[in-house]
Amino acid sequence: MAAFRAVVIDKADGEAQSVGFKMLDDVDLMEGDVTVRVERSTVNYKDGLAITGRAPVVRRFPMVPGVDAVGVVESSEAALFAPGDRVLLNGWGVGEAHLGAFAERARWKSDWLLPLPAGFSPDEAMAIGTAGYTAMLAVLALERHDIKPGAGPVLVTGAAGGVGSVAIALLAGLGHHVVASTGRLEEADYLKSLGAAEVIDRSSLAGPVKPLARERWIGAIDAVGGATLANILSMIRYDGAVAACGMAGGLDLPGSVAPFILRGVTLYGIDSVYAPKPVRIAAWERLDRDLDRAKLARAMRRIPFDDVIDAARDIVDGKIRGRLVVEIG
Repeated sequence: MAAFRAVVIDKADGEAQSVGFKMLDDVDLMEGDVTVRVERSTVNYKDGLAITGRAPVVRRFPMVPGVDAVGVVESSEAALFAPGDRVLLNGWGVGEAHLGAFAERARWKSDWLLPLPAGFSPDEAMAIGTAGYTAMLAVLALERHDIKPGAGPVLVTGAAGGVGSVAIALLAGLGHHVVASTGRLEEADYLKSLGAAEVIDRSSLAGPVKPLARERWIGAIDAVGGATLANILSMIRYDGAVAACGMAGGLDLPGSVAPFILRGVTLYGIDSVYAPKPVRIAAWERLDRDLDRAKLARAMRRIPFDDVIDAARDIVDGKIRGRLVVEIG
């Protein structure tokens, strides 16, 4: 096969990592039973961390980053897929331990792939990507806790980002009163166009953490972590729940057990990387049913493959609104 273009992160012992576009060949690909011509990808916060090196996301070098893809099967040793099938990938350690999606060609394991849901175009699927699929998993967690529309307001943090944008659209579409927390109050009109009923400054969640604070929300989807998550837990109403899916604010949780043992609050951890296939299928079925396509389009912006490295840096710096679709093939 002809050589193909890819973003490659490399690092020699004792040196800072480097990143740039390189030409690779099929011999460079890793193990897998399905070879895919990548059409579209997206830029997630994790991709930004990998490309900037601000967190130890990459576990082998050299590495092609990119945790999401839609592509067309070129060859398959698996009965599940045949050449010409369009497939979807989210997570499974690609872009971290296995060569990822920021390349014109990739080889992956068939167990990691789903057929592209019939209700989505490649652009729409990547406008959702891991961020939107994670948002759906978080919504499902709140539903398992029996948090229904009308039970009380639901908070969404990191609201102008990918997870937050899709979470607001989903929750509002289901009838919830959504409170959006953001550090970019200039995005208030955008957040309200997705369905947010209120927009608050994230600084109100960033102060010293009290064991218990005034009860404000019945539920929350938190994409920030750290002190923000600890403050949220202290403000959740009795028998409420928080779905935690991000760490932009840090890995620590500087709170207390008070919300759990005095208010019966539940904290759900959301893992999108290794979620089993039935869970993924259920999430994508709900996205197909519940996500307003007009709101998804409002949150989406397309960029050329050439711009993906700069976009990854911007997402870590908090400069990206909504979802980016990377046009690779």
